[in-house]
Amino acid sequence: MRKSKMLEKFRSGRFARVCSMGHFLPFYVRYAAHFQFDGIWLDLEHRTMSDREVQAILAMCHAADIDCMVRPPTLERTKLYRYLEDGASGFLVPLISTPEMANALVQAAKFPPIGNRGMDGAGLDSDFGIAAWGEGMDFAGDANRETFILPQIETLEAVANAEAIASIEGIDGLFLGPADLQMRIGAAAGTSMTFDKAVETVAAACEKHNKVWGIAVGSLEQLKRYQVMGAQIVPWGGDFSLMSVLDARSKELDSAGL
Repeated sequence: MRKSKMLEKFRSGRFARVCSMGHFLPFYVRYAAHFQFDGIWLDLEHRTMSDREVQAILAMCHAADIDCMVRPPTLERTKLYRYLEDGASGFLVPLISTPEMANALVQAAKFPPIGNRGMDGAGLDSDFGIAAWGEGMDFAGDANRETFILPQIETLEAVANAEAIASIEGIDGLFLGPADLQMRIGAAAGTSMTFDKAVETVAAACEKHNKVWGIAVGSLEQLKRYQVMGAQIVPWGGDFSLMSVLDARSKELDSAGL
């Protein structure tokens, strides 16, 4: 099966170049691969696509040899591993606050002996069976090695459980969601937790258990800061950035009096 470029970077201690996408823009996949991104964060939590549109995007990612990290809109077991069967490289899963929730992800997305994913072996991930059923092939082992799970740390409970979540076999790392986490810290009465302390807690938990960590940012300065702290995945650039292109073109037309 296809090897994950993001996991290759993670395992060698390098930074994975990831951009984001939330709309059905097939050309964007080719552009991201052309400009040497390792993966695309496909946001299905806050954006909507049909099943066929998602399948098309995943197929294009395979054709362009770029990872697709799906943020799913569900925790339902069979729906999660269907994304993998359709070609997803891994998951970025929102609002995972407990070890029990994280372990349920592993059970859904990993084959035995790590998890309890159901076997199909006829999807895009197995090259429609070509890479699954031949003599000497180990599709289940390949799938366990080449797919990843990144729970999002977005609550105070998740921060408190960061080490326990990071310790779970099959969890590849933790990803902080700043907007949700900062909102919840601000709404909590009597907490001594700060966002900076939460980041340090998550980073320390991942370092202890040899897992990667990442975070969403709003500036290049923040990206550099967290990369220096050890973050290996800080998504940069997305389809909403196209707004800046239109802004620039509009200003050029203004300057030309058109």
